[in-house]
Amino acid sequence: MRLTLLGTGDAVGTPKIGCNCPACTDAREGGKSQRLRFSILVESGQGKILIDTSPDLRQQFLRQKLSGIDAVIWTHGHYDHYAGFGEFYRVQNKVDVYGVCETLDYIDQYVSFLKPRYHYVKLYEPFELIGLEFTLFKVHHPPVEVPAGVVIRDGDTKVVVTGDTSPDIPENSLELMKDPDLLIADAIVPPHIHIKKHMNSEEAMALAQKLNAKEVVLTHLSHLFRPHHIEAMFLPLGYDGQVFEF
Repeated sequence: MRLTLLGTGDAVGTPKIGCNCPACTDAREGGKSQRLRFSILVESGQGKILIDTSPDLRQQFLRQKLSGIDAVIWTHGHYDHYAGFGEFYRVQNKVDVYGVCETLDYIDQYVSFLKPRYHYVKLYEPFELIGLEFTLFKVHHPPVEVPAGVVIRDGDTKVVVTGDTSPDIPENSLELMKDPDLLIADAIVPPHIHIKKHMNSEEAMALAQKLNAKEVVLTHLSHLFRPHHIEAMFLPLGYDGQVFEF
């Protein structure tokens, strides 16, 4: 199993339009602070899937030399997690998409012209794609009704993607998330800032410790962190194009 962080930014990305903060300046100069919006590529010997479809999906496909994928899993219906699906136009028809009912029905209002093939998934019930096992679990990302994280299993290997969430993750989800080989955690802002619907970096690292994660990488990062080359000395910040292989 191979995972690539296609985009590690928050909803506005870095550099943020009109901002000249240190992180945005570093991003404009080509540093690792440059962050496209959130998508993860998951690969096995049997195929490729996306977890979420960033508004920057075209650029991400070109960077990775991708010409198509086998399926999409959507975690929730926020713009920065699905809007790039339109980039499949005249590239790939009738893409298989997976998610909970509330998420798929909401996103369908915007992407129905692409005629995706919908697969409704129930929380906590595993399903198989490209030879890997996926399970969606509920997180807490108000006002989204049923936001989801993703557990990926490949034999004894376990990867957990929190999705967008506050620290208030339900207990049954925490039980499912325990002991991951890799935790890919939402950490939108530094510790001195608190946002009700996301974790800051301190809360994300506390979650990693609570889950007994062997490795953690922080993603969905805003421009409010210091430039990547500085902040990465203290925190396991993800960056666009980062690869994990198991």
